[in-house]
Amino acid sequence: MSLAIVHSRSLDGLHAPAVTVEVHLANGLPCFTLVGLADTEVKEARERVRAALSNSGLEFPFNKRITVNLAPADLPKESGRFDLPIALGILAAMGHIEPSALADKEFAGELSLGGELRPVRGALPMALALRREGGAEARCRQLVLPVASAREAALVPDVTVREAPHLADVVTALREGGGLCAVARQGGAVARPAGGDLLEVKGQSAAKRALEVAAAGQHSLLMVGPPGSGKSMLAQRFGGLLPPMSADEALESAAVLSLAGHFDPTRWQQRVVRSPHHSASSVALVGGGSPPRPGEISLSHHGVLFLDELPEFPRQALEALREPLETGEITISRAARRHDFPARFQLLGAMNPCPCGYLGHPTKACRCTPDQVLRYQGKLSGPLLDRIDVQIEVPAVSPEVLAQAPDGEASLVVAQRVALARERQLARQGCLNQALAGSLLDDVARPEAQAQAFLQSASARLGWSGRSYHRVLRLARTIADLAQSDGIHLIHIAEAIQYRRVLQPA
Repeated sequence: MSLAIVHSRSLDGLHAPAVTVEVHLANGLPCFTLVGLADTEVKEARERVRAALSNSGLEFPFNKRITVNLAPADLPKESGRFDLPIALGILAAMGHIEPSALADKEFAGELSLGGELRPVRGALPMALALRREGGAEARCRQLVLPVASAREAALVPDVTVREAPHLADVVTALREGGGLCAVARQGGAVARPAGGDLLEVKGQSAAKRALEVAAAGQHSLLMVGPPGSGKSMLAQRFGGLLPPMSADEALESAAVLSLAGHFDPTRWQQRVVRSPHHSASSVALVGGGSPPRPGEISLSHHGVLFLDELPEFPRQALEALREPLETGEITISRAARRHDFPARFQLLGAMNPCPCGYLGHPTKACRCTPDQVLRYQGKLSGPLLDRIDVQIEVPAVSPEVLAQAPDGEASLVVAQRVALARERQLARQGCLNQALAGSLLDDVARPEAQAQAFLQSASARLGWSGRSYHRVLRLARTIADLAQSDGIHLIHIAEAIQYRRVLQPA
């Protein structure tokens, strides 16, 4: 037989469209031609496949004209995932593998020169795509991957995944009609994330309360305070207040991380906490490149994005956060293609009040002029600040407080209240309070008459926008949920207003 067909998958954003690898052997001047809009990484498969077959004790047709077509031709193909299907297609075209053995399987894997299978990016999106296709044919199809990639893809239910460490193992199994090990779906208890306990933070009771409110309603949070006041310490403990992800949330988060090659199966269902350096560009934060890759906001999907020294980030990078904070997704458009990535992250920011950091410090004098302070705080635009729900001051802690025993509550105690508040929100409206909008917000966040009048008076006096007004309503609803209250009372509105008064949009 001179023509063979092997099934595989490419990556197109978070999608994994099917790719048919067609291999044709013909007489003529020996050559190895690879077509189908393949990039440099894919074209280099010619040398890897040739060496892997030879070093695995398998025959390579050195005296044949080899043509490999990756269909569809208009879909860009990248990475070394097509090494394994190309090698199997050549063997099938030579008659060493029966075509029927390849019909019900999809293959992906990069080959070393010795024939070992190396993991590939996007194994989990491949399994998700196979499950989404449905149908009898898709349900019967098996996914054959390198060992590390197979353990990742096995997290997707209702998909048969088989692992192989070496090309020779795959060929032997295909010839003998079996032999590849099926990977069982992983499960078990989810460990709480590391990062310290909230009890270790001395003082800062107001900041701890703000963290609890932000965690309960998935609200964005900005901490403003001098150096050494505990902003980073509080942020490191924020992840311990969040409940584990649901199975669907975990799959969505893992799919994005797998696409970037950052997924760790040992952290299954743990919320991601990303903290890029302030030198990060807008492309690094929101995604981009060619082909487009997810940025930090997508890698933090259903997790936390901590931006320390917030005003030091490039202005363009910060402004790019505005739309994802509202919509929970980011669209990256290029001349040839458009990609949509999820970006429902929880923003956690920290900054100094001025360039020297000591504005309002009880013992250290600030060296900044009023113009310098305004210029520094002005690096955060009004529209961006308007989208940050909770803005709190984290004052310096006195030596007397530092010398005392820790006060407050442990992270586990606060996390239990957060989990109860979240369960209350999901049972009432099907989403967390941060996502409330439109008529649903009017229905579930309707304050009592006295509280409503107080909110309207404060909004008019402080000159809030409509967005700020509604964000205070969402905060008040979260505070009421933490108190297990069905209604929103004056005390809830008053606390919510306090979280919007540290920095005012210019």
